[in-house]
Amino acid sequence: MTTRGPVPAAEVTRVVRGLGRIMRRHGVEGPVRARLHWPDSDDENTIAQISIRTLGKAFRVQVAGPGRFATTFALERLDLRLGCPPEEASRPWPDPARPPLAVVTGPRPIVRRKDCRLQVATAGAAALTLDAMDYDAHLYIDAETGADAVVCWSGPLGARPLRQHRDSVPALLEDEAAARLCLGGVSYLFFTDPDTRRGRLVYRRFDGDLALVTAAGSEDRSRDRGLAPRAISVPCVRRTIPEQSSPQPSLCFTDRLVPE
Repeated sequence: MTTRGPVPAAEVTRVVRGLGRIMRRHGVEGPVRARLHWPDSDDENTIAQISIRTLGKAFRVQVAGPGRFATTFALERLDLRLGCPPEEASRPWPDPARPPLAVVTGPRPIVRRKDCRLQVATAGAAALTLDAMDYDAHLYIDAETGADAVVCWSGPLGARPLRQHRDSVPALLEDEAAARLCLGGVSYLFFTDPDTRRGRLVYRRFDGDLALVTAAGSEDRSRDRGLAPRAISVPCVRRTIPEQSSPQPSLCFTDRLVPE
């Protein structure tokens, strides 16, 4: 377990014991990674994140809330996820434990980049990854069209895909996308980079700043779309952006459909 902030020792013990009970209940073996960020102020939320790999598949839950309620919700969420067949979605929608981070603010900086080898998948398979990893939006390559796409949670409908060249995906620079997200009051934005022509996903973090998901090797503008898709499962490489003296203005549309 990794902790940050003044986490009470009793809360660490409670989480470890809760994880042990859940793993025994579901017959799960293997390492579990838990992260607990306890704020200094009662006005801020606790952030609990639990990651586990079982049956050859990765699962993650992430919850923000007041004090120990966040850890309780995270444990309950993991218990629900492990009790559901891997091929079925476990997350209810609308999701009371994960209200959307949709709020109008001034421009916020992009403080984290995730360069990922994107999954080639159908929209249905991408939606299962969305659910398993507890994302609000998930960037992937659509197996049908070969285009970059996002699957995301949308209104009362559940998960829906947004595909380049088929849906209204804007072409924006990074700072333009970040500004549109903040000023538009949405929690994430799928857009096309006008230089590389690759899809990118910018989203709001729990701390209010932004993160950007890009395709690994997206600087290669000559990607051959004629090649048959190949499923890839490679972890993202996360890069922290150096602090700047002043924030740069750096879903996915209002009709919402898929860290560390």
